[in-house]
Amino acid sequence: MSLKHIPVNFSDRRRRAIDRFTRRLVTCCGIAILLLMLLLFFWLIWVVLPLFASPALHPQPAQQLWDRQPALALGFTGQQGWRIGRDGAARVIPLNGQPAEAALTLRPAPQQIVSSADRRTLLLNAQGALLLLQPVNGAWRYPLGEVPVQLPGGAVKAMALATLGEEKWRIAAQTETGLNIVTLTRQQAPQRVELPQTQADHLLLSPQGDLLYASVGNLLRVWQLRDDGATLRETVALAQPPRSLHLLAGGASLLIQDGRGVTQWFAIAGAQGPRLHEIRTFAESSPTATLVTEPQRRVFATLAPDGALKIFASKQRGPILQRQLAPGIENAAFSPRGDALLLERAGSWQVLRIDNPWPDVSWRSLWQKIWYENYPAPDWVWQSTNAADSYQAKFSFMPMVTGTLKAAALSLLFATPLALAAAMYTAWFMAPGLRRWVKPAIEMMGALPSVVIGLIAGLWLAPHISQALLGVLLLPLTLAATLLICGALSGRLPPRWRQPGREVMLLLPVLLIVTLATLTIPAWLMRDAAEWLPHYEQRNLLVAGLAMGFALVPLIFTLSEDALFSVPAALGQGSLALGATPWQTLTRVVLPGASAGIFAALMIGFGRAVGETMIVLMATGNTPQSHGGLFSGLRALSANIAIEMPEAAAGSAHYRILFLSALMLLIFTLMINTLAELIRQRLRQRYSQHEGQT
Repeated sequence: MSLKHIPVNFSDRRRRAIDRFTRRLVTCCGIAILLLMLLLFFWLIWVVLPLFASPALHPQPAQQLWDRQPALALGFTGQQGWRIGRDGAARVIPLNGQPAEAALTLRPAPQQIVSSADRRTLLLNAQGALLLLQPVNGAWRYPLGEVPVQLPGGAVKAMALATLGEEKWRIAAQTETGLNIVTLTRQQAPQRVELPQTQADHLLLSPQGDLLYASVGNLLRVWQLRDDGATLRETVALAQPPRSLHLLAGGASLLIQDGRGVTQWFAIAGAQGPRLHEIRTFAESSPTATLVTEPQRRVFATLAPDGALKIFASKQRGPILQRQLAPGIENAAFSPRGDALLLERAGSWQVLRIDNPWPDVSWRSLWQKIWYENYPAPDWVWQSTNAADSYQAKFSFMPMVTGTLKAAALSLLFATPLALAAAMYTAWFMAPGLRRWVKPAIEMMGALPSVVIGLIAGLWLAPHISQALLGVLLLPLTLAATLLICGALSGRLPPRWRQPGREVMLLLPVLLIVTLATLTIPAWLMRDAAEWLPHYEQRNLLVAGLAMGFALVPLIFTLSEDALFSVPAALGQGSLALGATPWQTLTRVVLPGASAGIFAALMIGFGRAVGETMIVLMATGNTPQSHGGLFSGLRALSANIAIEMPEAAAGSAHYRILFLSALMLLIFTLMINTLAELIRQRLRQRYSQHEGQT
């Protein structure tokens, strides 16, 4: 065979072209990956930023009215408004400049008008005669006919209205003789209940009509109402006599306006049943301004005579929007969705378009404790949905963040000793022939899908741990004691059993027997020990930690073993030649040299645990709580995204908050990897200096 030497000046144009193309292709792919990551990062920011945008106000041109007297009642449907004047003229007025329909003349003219919580029904008081009236599709309707209801006892001084059903209403009226509760139903006679309370300055019915708030002086009485009677639930002594009473959407929060401003109250369950508690006083709230509430959200506005407008949300301490408007505002009404506010001045209307889609969301509400309605104390709560239409969503990241960190820390605590011990033994003590079998076998464990691990943990591991809980808790102690005893007795073995690799054949059966004994004997002596614990959940943090730790062992083992095995053999051989034992060589020479790689392995494992989804989703109870312990359920950020993203409406606050949690996971993982790389470089630099000195 002839040998053909390639000349030094040989040049293959095709090969050079392929090399240039390959180099440019790899460069373009790397740049594309970086651009894709940046695009993902900025897209998440684009989705999340509207959550924290400040509310905006857009005044519309004023519309002239023919009546300069203040309205008794004012309403706003979004496309048109309605008003009832003091002369008894009821009109529905389009807001697009079209002429209004002819007015409905009410005779006699009402002196007082109140509305139900849904703003769909009005109660008119005309010289003691009560009449129901509804604005429906630009017209007026009498749901119970035009015959008014007459109450015994003379003139009505105060009244309130609640809608109980499709054709059922409840009225609370203060007459000269006392306080009356009247239930009105179509084609049935009114049912009247007279309460023992004789005086009331302000009356307010809950949206369901089951509670009546009646104030006289600085005393507030809360009545529990039924169709056939009423019971006094409690009497509250207020700091000052209230000037007005209002209910936020849902009827759970009571707003009391007095000389201090506006205070929020709601009931908290106690030994004697639910009792009203003062929760907060809204900062910068006015004691004399007109107060209007939104019909669907827990938002209200105050309008001072000088034109100062302030909008408040129940979760915020102070106003979320403040504007100085023209003075002379006499009345106001929110649109059903809260995206507009109708103002009435003498002889004119003006619509204010409000850009305030998420009034309850703020950076503070996502991280700090919030006192939610009917909760006994402020707390971190995540509960995005509920069956009730008036439910107020609760978004707090703390339960998911603490759940994520607890699960990741416990899994790392379980996986780190096993993976590092296996890596040290495999890289330094194990026979080369056995290492060729053991290392691939452990690495194959990493190919097991996390959904399979989660399924096994949720359906098989969790019930068995609850049955043998005491043995599971004792297992680390018994295994550690067994290893120490075996290490002390290993010196008495015959020389032929001390060869590398043979000690495993003796140690593994011993460890297996000790494990089985530890798990079975306590379970036989103390059956179902988990039932003795007061708050034990079968799918809990312990199950999730063990399952995730099992998934992390192959990853940490592989990286750590490669780091240990990559330490130059000359260092270990030099240490042994100087008289150091193999263990001293491992701990004082090899481990410091591989510390950078081992630390990187731990950080990568921690990042994997933080981002794990399916194991946490299937092995825990998915209970978002921040106070649980080892035997309580939890929910991680990644699992929360997987559970709730299909239910979140696109563009809603829920949807954007889930994207915010994804952005947090991305930033946290980036920070962990960056920190790991910096520490790894410092460790490698320090080790390189020591190696150069030697």
